[in-house]
Amino acid sequence: MPQISPVSWSFAVCALFALPAMAQVKPPHAALAPSIDASAAIAQAAPAALPYTSAFEGYLPFTDEKLRPWKESNTTVEKIGGWRAYAKEAAEPQPKHDHVPAATPPKTPAAPADPHAGHGKQ
Repeated sequence: MPQISPVSWSFAVCALFALPAMAQVKPPHAALAPSIDASAAIAQAAPAALPYTSAFEGYLPFTDEKLRPWKESNTTVEKIGGWRAYAKEAAEPQPKHDHVPAATPPKTPAAPADPHAGHGKQ
């Protein structure tokens, strides 16, 4: 098998990279200045100005919520039903914004009052 010299390889690689670049070169007649009619058509085809809307329109700055005493917060959580009420709220499907009433979720069996009932010593 004949040996190919490194010079031949480098020439072949350069030629492969140059081919796509040469294929994209414009022919000489396309480089001429456009006629007056063509420039008028381009000016007429320009898009209309878009209305400006600021990204900060309607922005509301962050405001801290009024802090309540921790005892009052704990009492409120106890009245609501504790962490289970928050878990149930998180498990509910989120309301849809397209104003279509959501389908009612399937009924699940009620959980026992004491989740540890029946776990007696054996």
